[in-house]
Amino acid sequence: MNMRRMKLCVTTLSEVDFNFLLSGYSELAKSSWDISKFATVALVDMDSEEIQVYVDYFDITLVPAIIFFFNAHHMKMDSGTPDHTKWIGSFSSKQDFIDVVEAVFRGAMKGKLIVSCPLPPERIPRFQLLFKDV
Repeated sequence: MNMRRMKLCVTTLSEVDFNFLLSGYSELAKSSWDISKFATVALVDMDSEEIQVYVDYFDITLVPAIIFFFNAHHMKMDSGTPDHTKWIGSFSSKQDFIDVVEAVFRGAMKGKLIVSCPLPPERIPRFQLLFKDV
């Protein structure tokens, strides 16, 4: 039986205070069983030399960041923020995380490369993005 699974890459920084990030990772840990039928969560250390090319490519500067992949294709999500390539910040609840992963998975199964965020705008973290040398 060929099961299609979505891969979520969650970046971590080894030098930051993990108490600050605990809220985001606790939601991931609580919901890992709920999404295990269709998604896999992979925690990645941003300081690792092996993935620096990906850190630069996806411009991961804010942590935590979640990048969605389905069958080796990068999935994007339009959440009303300037950056559609990743989810930046923590989720406000376990159900929010499950809803986002499910929406990306359903869109990927339909062949879409970008999906709309199912969350209301007030529950989407907002960050001021600053671009160097622009």
